[in-house]
Amino acid sequence: QVQLVESGGGLVQTGGSLRLSCTASGRSFSTYSMGWFRQAPGKEREFVAAITWSGGSTYYADFVKGRFTISRDNAKNTVYLQMNSLKPEDTAVYYCAAQAGTLFYYTTTDKYEYWGQGTQVTVSS
Repeated sequence: QVQLVESGGGLVQTGGSLRLSCTASGRSFSTYSMGWFRQAPGKEREFVAAITWSGGSTYYADFVKGRFTISRDNAKNTVYLQMNSLKPEDTAVYYCAAQAGTLFYYTTTDKYEYWGQGTQVTVSS
């Protein structure tokens, strides 16, 4: 069983930055494909960014390209989401997700087995 705990959310003004962290318990974190998703009130959960087990490949939703960066530190069992140039429409609960035993990254919720509880990000205008 894998447990994921997100942190780093908060309130920030438009144009500001936040760095989210997601720390995993359990062994073999380095074999997990990781992703970040977000869900705004009244909307479906949507893909934000993903990274392969090695960190060698990353993928982003179009609406965050050039603003957000996903990275990981396997020695710390942690994946990060650096968010810059934040906009009010980035306001949402951000979730990290993990899928074990794969070389690929995924962009849909059904491909991930493990989920964190989420961290709130609010961007004020």
